[in-house]
Amino acid sequence: MSPVTTDELDPMREPEQWHGTTILTLRKGNRVVIAGDGQVSLGQTIIKSNARKVRKIGAGDVIGGFAGATADAFTLFERLESKLERFPGQLTRACVELAKDWRTDRYLRRLEAMMIVADKQASLVLTGTGDVLEPEHGLIGIGSGGNYALAAARALIETDMDAETIARKAMAIAAEICVYTNDSVIVESLEC
Repeated sequence: MSPVTTDELDPMREPEQWHGTTILTLRKGNRVVIAGDGQVSLGQTIIKSNARKVRKIGAGDVIGGFAGATADAFTLFERLESKLERFPGQLTRACVELAKDWRTDRYLRRLEAMMIVADKQASLVLTGTGDVLEPEHGLIGIGSGGNYALAAARALIETDMDAETIARKAMAIAAEICVYTNDSVIVESLEC
């Protein structure tokens, strides 16, 4: 039997958490894209390298990506889809209604995830604190490598590259910097 370390006895020590997501969205020209990496990690171990964290929602006129607990994110996607059925073509309204539920419903309040969603008109971040945020310049990055991808996209947005190329290059840069991000990237896009 191995000896117990003081870290294992520390009641303030955080249990190992699922880490690893980089989600980026940007708008350029007549396209909006959301890109996400595929890595899922538990502590220092890569559990999966090709998870799909980006997908089309509803009738395919909304795209979304998530950071956080997978089951929680899928619950939020399902809830958002039902709000979009209730408020078709009104992404912002559907997100505000979801955020209200997320903040006030006991079950939803426990969900640990963030989402980026976009349609032809808006790109939004939804958080568990009830926030629905629209970014400046149509650029958003969330997750462990989100800030790296966001910085790279900001640097590349003024180039002649199209939206998908910028997203892929920014995600590659994030993967080189963030150990919880890999280069297995999924990109979904919509024409604006």
